[in-house]
Amino acid sequence: MARSSASGGTTKQTVSVEGHRLQLTNLDKVLYPATGTTKGEVLHYLAEIAPVLIPHAANRPATRKRWPDGVDGQVFFQKNADKSTPSWVRTRRIEHKTSANDYVLVNDLATLTWLGQTATLEVHVPQWQFGRTGVRHNPDRLVLDLDPGPGAGLPECAQVARWARAILVGMGLEPMPVTSGSKGIHLYAALDGKQDSEQVSAVAKELARYLESEHPDLVVSDMKKSLRGGKVLVDWSQNNGNKTTIAPYSLRGRDHPTVAAPRTWDELDDPDLRHLEYPEVLERVARDGDLLADLTQGHLAALEPTPEHMARFERLEVYRSKRDPDKTPEPFGPSSPAADAPPGDTRPTFVIQEHHARRLHWDFRLEHDGVLVSWALPKGEPTDPAKNHLAVQTEDHPLEYGSFEGTIPAGEYGAGEVTIWDAGTYDLEKWVDGKEVIVTLHSERRGSRRLALIQTGGRDGDENSWLIHRTKEQPGGAGPAEEPATGRDGPGRRPRSGTARRAPVELPDRPMLATAATQRELRGLDAAEWAFEMKWDGFRTLATVTMPDDGTRGGEPSVRLTSRTGLDMTKTYPELQALAGMLSPDDLPAVLDGEIVALDARGRPEFRRLQQRANLQKKGDVEAARRRVKVDLMLFDVLALAGETLTDRTYDERRRLLERTVRPARPVHVPPAFDGDLEAATDTSRELRLEGILAKRRSSRYAPGRRSREWLKLKHSRMQEVVVVGWRPLHAGEAREDDRTMGSLLLALPAPQHGDGALRYVGKVGTGFREKERTQIATRLRGIERATPPVDGVPRAEARHARWVTPRLVGEVEYGDWTADPTDPDLVDEARLRHATWRGWREDKAPADVRPE
Repeated sequence: MARSSASGGTTKQTVSVEGHRLQLTNLDKVLYPATGTTKGEVLHYLAEIAPVLIPHAANRPATRKRWPDGVDGQVFFQKNADKSTPSWVRTRRIEHKTSANDYVLVNDLATLTWLGQTATLEVHVPQWQFGRTGVRHNPDRLVLDLDPGPGAGLPECAQVARWARAILVGMGLEPMPVTSGSKGIHLYAALDGKQDSEQVSAVAKELARYLESEHPDLVVSDMKKSLRGGKVLVDWSQNNGNKTTIAPYSLRGRDHPTVAAPRTWDELDDPDLRHLEYPEVLERVARDGDLLADLTQGHLAALEPTPEHMARFERLEVYRSKRDPDKTPEPFGPSSPAADAPPGDTRPTFVIQEHHARRLHWDFRLEHDGVLVSWALPKGEPTDPAKNHLAVQTEDHPLEYGSFEGTIPAGEYGAGEVTIWDAGTYDLEKWVDGKEVIVTLHSERRGSRRLALIQTGGRDGDENSWLIHRTKEQPGGAGPAEEPATGRDGPGRRPRSGTARRAPVELPDRPMLATAATQRELRGLDAAEWAFEMKWDGFRTLATVTMPDDGTRGGEPSVRLTSRTGLDMTKTYPELQALAGMLSPDDLPAVLDGEIVALDARGRPEFRRLQQRANLQKKGDVEAARRRVKVDLMLFDVLALAGETLTDRTYDERRRLLERTVRPARPVHVPPAFDGDLEAATDTSRELRLEGILAKRRSSRYAPGRRSREWLKLKHSRMQEVVVVGWRPLHAGEAREDDRTMGSLLLALPAPQHGDGALRYVGKVGTGFREKERTQIATRLRGIERATPPVDGVPRAEARHARWVTPRLVGEVEYGDWTADPTDPDLVDEARLRHATWRGWREDKAPADVRPE
């Protein structure tokens, strides 16, 4: 965080950014004359956008375009870090055919601020990254630059983007669009790092040629300007390892301060699609987060560098630079087998060394790619899944260090006594460079255990800052103590026979609800007392599984699905009858709590997809929708088994019974509760692009139909359920008004302060709709129109040309903020939603269920 102190006037400041002092000058200088945008405003944008820009530029050699005299002046194209570059700015060298350049790495806010001070407006980077030790990785993303020729524009680029998307999805990739801020659209897709730049370029070239052959009237793949009139060039060449593309969220040196801005696919359907300027981009990021987050979530499957990319001695360069072989007994190589691997065992080795240096710590080392990848553990290996320990990644060590014990002399690096605390072999489950490692250790001394290492980045972005975590799931069932179980029925339940008919019982028919909370409220929750679950973006349901009423053994069990308001959804989702076969007849009747979701191509819930399955009852409609969109059921609680109500059991007891009772297979899942603390759960939820997290007190009982603070929910985006009270036609009041197409919806919330059933107006929403939806919504709302408004306080400009409807439909929007505090009794009637975006209908909710989030 920057801390500033003025050093003269309004145009000059000395600031401290992440511990680095910078002098910022000419802050009032106008860099964009058309808008009056100053250098100070550019620096403010860079500071605000840094959390989402840096992940897309980090560890990539940056080519910079500078406009010291503003965008009307001369532009300077710069690759090499010259003498004016601060010593703390990280650089990497690339040897070219005739020269060598030291490229700046835009890895932190301090570097980004320095770039702004030098009037760098554009940052261009390749599709590949440097590894931790300087090795050049294979590209981790593919890019297509859709560049319109004379006579073509963004609408034409959007059409080509949709054609390209269909092909990329068929290849198993999920493209993400970016309006470039200049002329066209960039399409990005994450890669697994298995192909080099030449191979990726070849694929991109073939894709461009295919699009040209299929759509010759609009697409061209040749760079010749003479061929591009009225067409869109699909520029595949930016996948070349020597080429660069404007970094997402970078400003552009155009007349206006436009930005390379990530967009949604729905936005590309807008005929008025345009490039965005930086204030709009800041608002969008505050509301939506990073739409390109999937592009940075660790697509490389192996720790760098692989043997093909770099000789082993290069990996040990840092290790050797810190030690003198004439002064320390530590090994230097050549490498030999490490630790005490059992004869004939080809599994990689590990060692944990107790190191009595200036401060006692333990060194945790894993054999990988011919070296020992190493972390220092100040508190040692964790033994409790509820308590993570700090792990600081250090330099790679030679393999023979795995058997080293001895004294490092005083005055030498790491001086002190080193002994082996544990050693053996390990099974590798996951290794994502710079992100996450999961292993199961095996040793005769301390047995087997499963550990996870997660890179956290630390407070100041230190890439060597990690957490080490003992997972709840352990080999052979080892782990935190559990109550003794009696068979699969769990603690305290008698084994049952399915032959006896059970008397009818009253089963729970309403779910327990969570209370909205802030990050600040959840901060400090003890993982020993609270469990953290992922929050799924779908329709809540209670699934009741029963045998036929006559209790005969020959009948087949069935599943009834009800919404949180009691709406029967059984016919809408027939594929979820599969749940009936995943429980033993001895466990019926049973009631389970979960969420119905529609997963996208990458296995993540997408609420808009689920809308295509909602509110259908006719068999033909349901089957047609099933062919387009499949649904899954995420189960997270059990309320009854064998007719016995379990709502008085604790969360932990119910969770264990759920996991022992259900034998999940798609489309039914039992996602595990998260192993770790709130921060790690939140980070994981964001990485997976989920809706948020839930914190549930482990000792809590289940309260059907009640909202409780024993369950707390945290959403990453601000969302609000709303009651629709009216609509305005597209182009309302204009000569071209279209009363068959909805332009915007008028929204309200319950206002109990004004009496039962009263509503208060909270604004309108006109974005987030597909064009087809606008017509469908208009048709639906015309069927419930009324003559008078069901709510007071609608501004005259918004009430003009409005069509009022009976307030019985509920929807959901995302929004940026409220204009006033909606919980303050003195301000509540003035509160309006800002920057609302439509998410979809909430067919599972009634107006009485809606309240301010």
